[in-house]
Order: sequence, then C-alpha cells, then structure tokens
Amino acid sequence: MKNFKPQSTLLALALFPTLYACDGQQNTQTTSWQKTAHGAVVSLQNSDFKKVRVQVIDEDIIRVTATPQEDFSNLPDTLMVTAQPQDVAFSITEENGELIVKTAEISAEISLASGVVEFKNAAGQVLLSEADRSMARVMDEPGPIDADSHSFRQRFQPQSDEAFYGLGQQQDGRVNYRGENIELTTYNMEITIPYLVSSHNYGLLWNNAGVSRLGDPLPPQPLPEGFKLYDANGEPGGLTARYYDGDELKLERSEADLNYQFLSHASVREIPLPEEVANAQDLRIQWIGSIEPTVSGEHEFKMYSSGYASLSLDGEELLNRWRMNWNPWYHNAEVDLKAGEKYALSLDWQPQGGYMRLLQHGPLPAIEQQQLSFTADTGKAVDYYFVAGDNQDDVVAGYRELTGKATMLPKWAFGFWQSRERYKSQDELLGALEEYRERKIPIDNIVLDWSYWPQDAWGSHDFDKAHFPDAKAMVERVHELDANIMISVWPKFYPTTDNYAELNAKGCMFNKNIEEKNLDWIGAGYLNAFYDAYNPECREIYWSQIRDKLNTVGFDAWWLDAVEPDIHSNLSFKHRKDLITPNAMGTGAEVFNAYALPHAETVYQGERKTDGDKRAFILTRSGFGGIQRTASAIWSGDVVSRWSNLEEQIAAGIGVGMAGMPYWTFDIGGFTPEDRYRYNGDVVVGNYKEMAQSEQQEWQELNLRWFQFGAFTPLFRAHGQNPYREIYNLADEGSDTYNSMVDYTKLRYRLMPYIYTLAGDAHHKDGTMMRGLAMDFGADPKVRDINTQYMFGPSLLVNPITEFGARSRDVYLPAGTDWYDFNSGEKYSGGQTIDAAAPYTQMPLFVKAGSILPTGPEIQSTAESINTPLTLNVFTGADGRFEIYEDDGKSYGYEKGQWSRIPVSYNEASGELTIGERTGSFDGMAKQRAISVRWIDQGDKPADLNGTADLSLQYSGTPITLKRG
Repeated sequence: MKNFKPQSTLLALALFPTLYACDGQQNTQTTSWQKTAHGAVVSLQNSDFKKVRVQVIDEDIIRVTATPQEDFSNLPDTLMVTAQPQDVAFSITEENGELIVKTAEISAEISLASGVVEFKNAAGQVLLSEADRSMARVMDEPGPIDADSHSFRQRFQPQSDEAFYGLGQQQDGRVNYRGENIELTTYNMEITIPYLVSSHNYGLLWNNAGVSRLGDPLPPQPLPEGFKLYDANGEPGGLTARYYDGDELKLERSEADLNYQFLSHASVREIPLPEEVANAQDLRIQWIGSIEPTVSGEHEFKMYSSGYASLSLDGEELLNRWRMNWNPWYHNAEVDLKAGEKYALSLDWQPQGGYMRLLQHGPLPAIEQQQLSFTADTGKAVDYYFVAGDNQDDVVAGYRELTGKATMLPKWAFGFWQSRERYKSQDELLGALEEYRERKIPIDNIVLDWSYWPQDAWGSHDFDKAHFPDAKAMVERVHELDANIMISVWPKFYPTTDNYAELNAKGCMFNKNIEEKNLDWIGAGYLNAFYDAYNPECREIYWSQIRDKLNTVGFDAWWLDAVEPDIHSNLSFKHRKDLITPNAMGTGAEVFNAYALPHAETVYQGERKTDGDKRAFILTRSGFGGIQRTASAIWSGDVVSRWSNLEEQIAAGIGVGMAGMPYWTFDIGGFTPEDRYRYNGDVVVGNYKEMAQSEQQEWQELNLRWFQFGAFTPLFRAHGQNPYREIYNLADEGSDTYNSMVDYTKLRYRLMPYIYTLAGDAHHKDGTMMRGLAMDFGADPKVRDINTQYMFGPSLLVNPITEFGARSRDVYLPAGTDWYDFNSGEKYSGGQTIDAAAPYTQMPLFVKAGSILPTGPEIQSTAESINTPLTLNVFTGADGRFEIYEDDGKSYGYEKGQWSRIPVSYNEASGELTIGERTGSFDGMAKQRAISVRWIDQGDKPADLNGTADLSLQYSGTPITLKRG
C-alpha cells in the first residue's frame, strides 16, 4: 500500500484532453448543412464530430445528436424513447453563421463554425446554450469494445440562477443537483431516470443506457489523487491504519488507498484483509493521519461503506453511517479546503463482514463549476432531447411524450399494503391479513415475498408444499377477505430447474456467474444465473413461465425484485457489467442501466394479453427512463432502519417524481434494522416485546414517523426484515403508537378521492403525485434546496419528522399563498419558516389556502370506495379548483374514455362554491352522489373529518352553486 502511485488524473488528461480544457472550444468550420424531413444536419470539418443533427420531435421538443461517424445509422436503441417526430411546422434559416431551426414554441440555433447549439423560447430568450462537446476512447469497460464506441461529454452553459432536479432515485439527500457530482447508475437503492429538469422550465433527457455522470466526468478517485497523505507521526505517503480485534491491536501500517470495496468472485475480496485479522471475532479498523489538498475549493468525500463507519475531519464528524454488511453504498460529505493546509482525518470502521472505500472528488476547474455537464462512459454519439414548457408539469409531460404515458394502476394499489421479509407459510400470510380485518384496520394488499419455492429450486416458480400446500386456496382466501395479493418473482434461476433449461437452450442465460462459481446465500449456497432480458425471445419465454406457473394461481400483481440485475452482490461495477456481456443488445456497459425496463414491459404486455381487461400492476426494484409506461411502481430498495436513511428517502422520492415517474414507494421502517433491534440474546425478534426494553422506544418511534410519512407517498407500503412490521406487532392496541398508525391508515383511506384523482391525473394529465416544492413555488428562491418537505398533489405540504425525540420541526411555508395547519386549523402566511408542532402521534401537515380537498367515509378497502358520499373540504382565503376523477378502478376502460370528472371551483370574493357539470361516465357509476361541504376557516379543525358539515346535497351531475354562509 505504501507504493500506491496516483495514475488516474494523468490518464484522464491524456485520454480526455478536451474535458479539462479551459474554454472547450474546438477549431472547426462547416462545409455544408442539409435540411431533413424533421430538421437539419450540419456537417463539420476539423472536428471529432462530423455531423450534428437537430430533429424536431414536437413544437416544444428538439433532439440533438452529434456523431463522429458520417451518418447516424449506428445509433443504438436505448429502450427509453418511444416517440417519433411529429408532423409539426418548423422553419430553417441561415443567419450570421448560424442555422436556426424554429417551431412555434422553441428554436435551436446551431453554430456553423463549431456545431454548438443554443436553445431559445418563442420570445427569443436564451433557455440553454451548449458550451462544448468532446470524446475519448472507452476506458476500463468489459469488451468487446466496438470501434465506433467512445466516451462522450456534453457541457452546457446554464443561467446563473438555475437549479436542477430529477435524475431518478439517488440516496444522497439532495434535491438540487446544480454543481453536484452524480453518477447515473443502477444498484439496489439507485435508480437512474436520466431526465434533468431545470427551474427555468426545460428538461434534458440524456439518451444513453450506460453509466453516465453529471458534473465531474470521472468516477470518484482514491485520496492520493487529490491529497498528500501523512500518517499519525507526520510521515508522508499514507495514513496510519490500525487493525483491532476487540481492544487488542493486531496490526499497524501505512495505507494510501482505504480499499475494501469489492469482491473479486464468490466471497473472495479483491483486496483481502491482512492475515493478522483474518480470524478476528470483533474486527475494527481505524485510519488516522492528515490530508493536504493539492487544490483549494470544495472537496467531496464519498465513503462507500457497510457496517458502522464514522468519518471526521479536524475533529468534526462529517459522516456517521450504518448499513447492513451485504448492501453498502456511498455516503457523501462536502467540505471547503485550502491547498497546502493539513487537516486531521479519522475514519473508524466496524466491518461486520462489510465493505469500505474512502474516495473523493476534487473541485473542478472554475469555468466548469458554472457549467452543466453530462458524460457517458460509452456510447455511439452525444444524444439528448431538449424539452421546453411553461411550467414544471409541462416539462414532465414532455418526458412522458418521449418515453410513454404513465399507465393507471389498479385503485387498490393506492390503499395500504402489508408485507414482511418474509411470510414463511400460507398460514402466516393469511393470519396477518385476517388479523387486520378482525381489528378493522383498512388494508388492500398482502405480499408474498421470496423463498416460497423449494430451497433448491429458485426459478422453478413452484411452491414448497410443506409451507404452501395449496397456493390457489391461499389466493382465493385473500380475495374472500376483500384484499389482493402480490408475489415476488426474480429473473434468477438455478441450473437444476426446467425453466433454466428452457431458457438456456435458447441462449438466454448469463452463465458467467455459474462459470465463476458465484454461489448465492441460500443454505450452503447454490449456483445460479440471470436471464437476458435484453432479448425479446427470452423475455417472452420468461413471461410464459410465470404465466403458466403463477398467473394461473390468480395472483393480482408482480413484484419484480433484484432487476438491476443483482446477479452477485458486491462485485465491482466493471465485473457486474461483464456478467451481462454479451447480451442481445451488445455489452453490459452499453445497456447497464436499462435491464429493468424491458423486463417489466414484457410482463406488463404479457399480462394484458393473458388477463384481458384486468389492470396489470408491477413493483420493481429498479427502473429506467420509460418505466412509467409498464404498469410499474418503483421503490427505494433495501434501505436501513435508521433516521438518516428515513430522511434521505424524502429527497429520493422528490427526484423520482421530478424525473417523470409518478409511482414510488419505500419500505416503511426500513428494510434491515440494526442487530440491537433484530436480536435479543438468542431471541430473533418478531413482536416488539421480544426486543430489549432499552431499544423498544426508539424502534417504535422510528416506525411511527416513517409510517406517518408513508401515508402521504404515492404507494403506502410496510415491509422489512424482522422485527415484524404489522401494526399490531409494532405496538399494543390502545397505545399511542398503535393508535397513530391506525389513524394515519384511516386518514389515507378518507383521502382516497383526492389520492385517486392524483393517480388519474398522472395518466390523463401527466401529473406528478410527489412534488418537489420547486414544481409549484418556483418563484420563491427559498424553496430551491429544500429536501425534507414536498407537496403531495396540489394541496398538501408534507413535512416528515426524521429525528428521534423531535416534537417540533422547522417548516418553511412557501410564499405566495396562505397555509392551514391540518391538525390545529391555525392559519399562516407563506414566505416564512415556523416551528411546527410535531407531537408523537402527529406529523406536521399543511394545506394550501384555496384548496378543495375531497374526502370520503371510513372504509376497510378501496373496493368499498366507489360511489361513496363525498365531502368537499374548502380551505378559504384564496380561489381554488379541483376536478375529482373516478373510474371503475380495475379495468382498462379508462383508455376508452370510461371515466368521469366532477369539476369544483371556489371564488373567494363571492364566497361561492360551484360544483360543475360532471363529464364522462363508466360502468357502475352512480347517477346521484351525496356531497357535503365543509368551509375551513382560521381555527377550524381540518383533521376532524367526522365533524358536522356546513352543507349537504344530492348531486346528479348538473352544475350547482353554493353560497358560503
């Protein structure tokens, strides 16, 4: 380790010279341009890029493709984009050395000297300008690497006041990615949707299915790339590493690269632990010393870790994290440092069998810090779509136009789900559902997680008869209990199964995992392989297998797990790419992020062919651009039961929504808890009472706060490893914890007319359910970086509690409107931060003045929600409007116009509420509806949904206007 020599920066400079150029300008000149059916192609000389094509996709969407080839025939299918150019009017003119391609809404102006593109709106105002583009050879990717494959970087020059959002699901707690370094990859907890949304109301869809980066074009680097290192005695070259077994020091040495990040194969580490601690029972490693930056500015530390890890600089703790050993990920800290100064660094790690590496990003050159940059590790061209809009919802709609409409999920998906890792028998599963029904706690979905098959037959899709003797009877009983059942299915197969044999005979299996003898973690371990979901024929075989074995049993929905694909955990990303190389579309590097999309889409389409008018529904652990068109929801993966992870889910959900995916959820309570919760001596904790008494209070509070948050996310889903996650296993009936969880479940169902309207709008109006504050309050600069609050639909400001023992929290109320405290009724002016009350049983929830919030009666499942009486809760103080959406909740009739809307509007000046003419209809719709009205003023109790209504009427679909008394 002492002999570590930093090479990456020099190599990068050699291979990516233009990536680090000060001005990025290339000496180019044009020879010609040519008009095409949907735009123009500019030909360049003396440039790495021979052609720049601009395509008009729609009046407000333009595609830009820059290629080093003579034509565009080699462009791959990235699987995301389904849109074709529309026949819209556009003009092409040449002026002052620029080619201007212009629609009624936007224009793209291409420099004939350099090929650089600038986008303007209809008024001629600049929205975004390219800075430059560059390319280099593909580095360090599994092959074969095509001769026409390159690494590409595209830089833009945004406005100084812009913020950027979206990109899918990151686990770093950030919402605004301006000036940040983001790796767009796929992992257990990371989902790339490569759509970036500007606060200036435009979006960029980066059309590449491989790993890409926003910001720094290189992945994070080892410490010596940015720092001089000194050990505990001040000697240069490395940090002091001390290895302990318990309190006994076993080894001390100097190390420059703190690297225990990956396995090489099976369970063998790429870099083994020292022999002195190979058999340590209580391993702890400490790295101490000093670091001296070579460049001044903001440095980002990226601690890739599992187990317990704490990073401090000059005595200040930057990071303190725990993750379960098998699922490490990055934790980030940004610090301003001065070149030439020494800073004391300390890193303490208790591995618990886990993984660690401390990496860093140094500051980019000054000019690049003001720019926006996308870099693709491998591709055939620079390729992106520019989408303009009048507001953030328009920009999301543009993404959906390109990649597909969001489907309507079945209505029951928006009710409460109970899940567990795992119900080990059909009696356990049915017992949990029956307990909910007996306790009168609303529920719509019970989930059968993995390992219901015989232990040695993963991929057989058979049931272990000892524990699931009659799966069909189990499903029928779930349906008798007015609920639905989802089943977990993986793209993984043991080679001893008939399903593997069928797929393998068609060349459909990624068998390198078997060849490497990478055993899984079941029993003593089994050889296994994943199938090639990039191959259409293989996907059809996959669907036919689950159709014939599982769909015939009557399951209502599919849980498509591990679809990154997680073939063998804790291998390097390069190794993971190699395990899916070759595939039907090329190499693993070229399509690394996209596996989940064709996998889910084929299941969705297969079910539609098989089950006809029954709405399909999929939960998938990964996704990609376009996943919203596949009847899928995504979730945040195997996050842990820690307060820091709870907080990070807020930003993760905001990023998903602003990237265009409306359906998202998480494991309420976190998937894996620390051992202090899971075990009590020899007891494996099920019910919370089996837990050590000292841990019970925090466990209950963590789950309750997560539960309160979960009630206001697109999908409301409890899941995790032991301890058990059923409400009655988390707390005793009658306790504050139990009562609050039940109350929030009931509130979720009372809000179903509002929530299902948000779902309807997601399809029919390209709406977004979980909304970053910048979507609705972009004129307020104070919301730009807020990462712990969001809007749930247009009316509800949600403010989760993410700190143990907190009984209040700062809540910023966006400017431009007044706000009602949903719990107390107190009214506040926007544009201020308040100390909002958060008693143990309540989460701060605010309602925007002018909101019309429809609610329904108490019900036990969404099946009871059709044609129920409605209450219109009108929050006075501003004009408002809302359209209540309804359909049958279960069929595809909504695609044929079988749905209805009831428009409601409120005029503050006149005090009049107008219930407008109902539009549309569907089978089973009642001709008349009982509607009540509650006027919510300062001091009223909005949360008292059983309070006396101010007005009641029978609504027959014809307009009626009501006067506020």
